[in-house]
Amino acid sequence: MKFLPAGLPGAFIVEPEPYADTRGWFARMYCRKEFASIGYDMEWVQMNQSYTKQEGSIRGLHFQLPPYQEIKLVRCIVGRVWDVIVDVRQDSPGFLKWVGLELSAANKRALYIPAGFAHGFQTLTDDCEMLYCHSMEYIPGYESGIRFDDPAVGVDWQLPMTMISDKDKRLPLLTDQFKGIKI
Repeated sequence: MKFLPAGLPGAFIVEPEPYADTRGWFARMYCRKEFASIGYDMEWVQMNQSYTKQEGSIRGLHFQLPPYQEIKLVRCIVGRVWDVIVDVRQDSPGFLKWVGLELSAANKRALYIPAGFAHGFQTLTDDCEMLYCHSMEYIPGYESGIRFDDPAVGVDWQLPMTMISDKDKRLPLLTDQFKGIKI
């Protein structure tokens, strides 16, 4: 597998190197030894899958507060999404900067998201499925997020928004008092 910079400190794209034969192909999406060889050794404690039915739907932008901040490895396994991360780490050179990239079943890429990043995505097709690996279990009292249309961040979503959950609509806009989360 190849590790490519994703445009923000600590985040990277995982590009598999599929082995193909007459049956199809096989690719490793995660190998602890290979991740450790570039300085990233983590244990996945939870794996989740989501299904989003309508093109233009947005999920996010979510993160978990300390001491339960989490690392994520995300991949689109059906369809295409515009995957977005926002650096919310206190004192980070990338603070409140965002990066978006297309993840799809066709490109097979995954995105490694360090602790201290908000994450969300917009579906670019109907019937999208995402797979998420988490380094920390979901802790309800520590969930947080940024509203998808927060002008302080200015994410350039690729399509008009068609669906978003009431919970995500209620996420707060950032204020001048938000200094990030300490990692």
